[in-house]
Order: sequence, then structure tokens, then C-alpha cells
Amino acid sequence: MSGDTYNLVRSRYGFVAKYSDNIQHREVEKNIARAFSYTAEDLSALPEKANLGLSCGNPVGFANLKEGETVLDLGSGSGIDVLLAARKVGRNGQAIGIDMTKKNIQNAGLSNAKIIEANVNCIPLPDSSIDCIINNCVINLVPATDKETVFKEIDRLLKPGGRVAIGDILARKPLPDTITKNMALYVGCVAGASHIGL
Repeated sequence: MSGDTYNLVRSRYGFVAKYSDNIQHREVEKNIARAFSYTAEDLSALPEKANLGLSCGNPVGFANLKEGETVLDLGSGSGIDVLLAARKVGRNGQAIGIDMTKKNIQNAGLSNAKIIEANVNCIPLPDSSIDCIINNCVINLVPATDKETVFKEIDRLLKPGGRVAIGDILARKPLPDTITKNMALYVGCVAGASHIGL
């Protein structure tokens, strides 16, 4: 089941990326990003197709990233947050994204940004190596059976005193099966939302 969920999420977001060429769609993507507090300056610093309008927050905006830090983006998608993070931490820092979108990283020309192809529940980085972990609408795409493992990975990777900036959808009460088993709502970042009381 969890493998099927990962494949479905990958397929859906790949489809969105493939059809983001439409000029009218690009304006919608910008409006969505602005609604989640990305600034015009943020958006103008990105290569084309780095913003797909798929955010549910702006973790870089509240992560308080500092020059020289190492930041990990749990699911970098088209690259919006890992690229903005790379600019914040500067040449002496590093921004690492977990995903499969190397093209946008290369197009941005930032030597301190890189992508690792991995699942967020098993990240091939050393213990205590990350100053800040950011997440934009990714943990709620992880199957419920794997969520605890993702949080253990976060704990393992953070340096002492490290921090997390999470932009995700949370549920105020447990969701009924009619929602949690609806795959359209799952890939829409609703059905996999963690319960706020957990």
C-alpha cells in the first residue's frame, strides 16, 4: 500500500510539472505562491518551472536561515524552497533537496544547492549533519505507516540545537475513511494530514 501511495504521488506531481508550460497556468502558480507569502523578489530569483503553485506554506520564510548553514528540504519538488534556501545560506552554506528535480537546480546556477534522490523515510546523510530541515506539503503525502519513520529521520539528521520549519496541512480531528482512502484528496495534501492532537 505505501509503495503504491509513493508511486501515485510521484506520478501526479510529475503530471503537474509536465503541463506547467501554459502561460495562463503560470500566472495561477504565481498567485498561489504569493498567497503563501512568497514575495515577488523570491519568485523572480527562480528559474522557470521552479514554482508549480503546489505549496501549502513557505517554510523558508519562517526558517530563520543563516549564512553558512546546511539546510535539508524534505521534498524539493520543482525546487522552489531548496533554491530559495540556497540563496539564504550563501556560498558557505548548503541546501540539499530530497527529490528528483536536478534540472531546475542546474538551471539556477547555484553551486551550493544539490538534490539527493531518496525517500524521506531513509535519507542517505550522516547523523547530526543538518542545521535546519524544511518541509513544504510533504509529510502529509507520506503514508501514515511511514510518518513516524520520517520524524525519526528528522531527529537523527538534526545537529544539536537544530530546528525544523514545516509547512503542512493539519487536521483538527481524525479524518473519516471517506477522506483518508480518497487518493485524489491524498495527492491534494488533505487525506494524509496529521491530526493536530498527535
